[in-house]
Amino acid sequence: MTRFVTLAESETLPFWRRPVTLLFVMAAAMPIAFYAWYALLNNFVIEAAGFDGADIGLLHTVREIPGFLAVGVIAIIVFVREQVLGLVSLALLGVATAFTAWFPSLGGLLILTFLSSLGFHYYETVNQSLQLQWLSKARAPHVMGWLMGTGSAMTLVVFVLIVLMWEPLGLTYNAVFMTAGLTTAAIALFCLVAWPQFEAPHPQVKEMVLRRRYWLYYALQFMSGARRQIFMVFAGFMMVEKFGFEVHELTGLYLVNLIVNMVAAPFLGRAVARFGERRALIFEYAGLALVFAAYGGIYWFDWGVMLAAILYVIDHILFGLALALKTYFQKIADPGDIAPTAAVAFTINHIAAVFLPVVLGLLWVVSPAAVFALAAGMALGSLSLSLLVPRHPEPGNETRLSRLAAAPAA
Repeated sequence: MTRFVTLAESETLPFWRRPVTLLFVMAAAMPIAFYAWYALLNNFVIEAAGFDGADIGLLHTVREIPGFLAVGVIAIIVFVREQVLGLVSLALLGVATAFTAWFPSLGGLLILTFLSSLGFHYYETVNQSLQLQWLSKARAPHVMGWLMGTGSAMTLVVFVLIVLMWEPLGLTYNAVFMTAGLTTAAIALFCLVAWPQFEAPHPQVKEMVLRRRYWLYYALQFMSGARRQIFMVFAGFMMVEKFGFEVHELTGLYLVNLIVNMVAAPFLGRAVARFGERRALIFEYAGLALVFAAYGGIYWFDWGVMLAAILYVIDHILFGLALALKTYFQKIADPGDIAPTAAVAFTINHIAAVFLPVVLGLLWVVSPAAVFALAAGMALGSLSLSLLVPRHPEPGNETRLSRLAAAPAA
């Protein structure tokens, strides 16, 4: 029988059965399937399915459709609790990942990618909502930093195993996809049984929420999604296509990246707590603009593979500061708006993601440098928006324009 426990009552439970512990277990489970898939994807689609830039762009466009449909979470949580939906979605991610290698064709990969992405994006939508509901505003930046570090640590384990075992054991794509996917699914099912259902103190609005005073958050989410797609789709693809990285070499780069990010993540949370969301976001977007411009330089001036690898790591560190966008919203939001706005924000974040990969995949065939130049321009657009984030965001002070608009005329 399902047990329901309030957040206040959960403090009396054994530590391993508390809400924060569940967040950490989920943070560790998701990367097992997702990053095993991510590590092998570029080599698998080129070797098994003969993909080119246009094909990989189409694949990632299909992958982002569930993100665009994340607003559907609002309808589902009318009937299914968020915690249950998140864990079922996590299981779907695992099962779909497990069978990826069974369908080495464009059509088969599009279907499996859609299903795994549906699980991933619905899990991420609910997970973000649960974090903001279960963590206090004071603790959120610190704990989110440690959650990021946990995810990086588990991803590190996945990459180390692939790097060390791929050639010596003669691993196949099917063996890795199957092992990683079923492991994630098993953990998700265990969490469904082992933890009680936690009741947050503020009931969530179960309808679409679009509030004018959240406009800056929506705009930053849109720009974040556009920039992220260019990196996710083309940065790793560049390493294979331009520099000829093999599976263990590309995974080795991911491995170095994860070690750095595992160490950096808790410090990023502390930095957001100390310097505030405004400064963190400004730093992130300015850095990303420079990184993307340098990516373009790799093609324009034929800069070497070492610079490309360094930029890849810096890129990930800067993206880690995106937790500042979550805590910015937590500070300006009505408590009951968190779940529906998380779903709406994911949809807004993925508007550009639905068409950008396939369009830019065609542009990539003509000029890869132009793709990264466009990304640098998007980062500069985000930088301009971040200047409107107030030093101390709160309801009534959502942007630096809020108090100017509310001030009486002289």
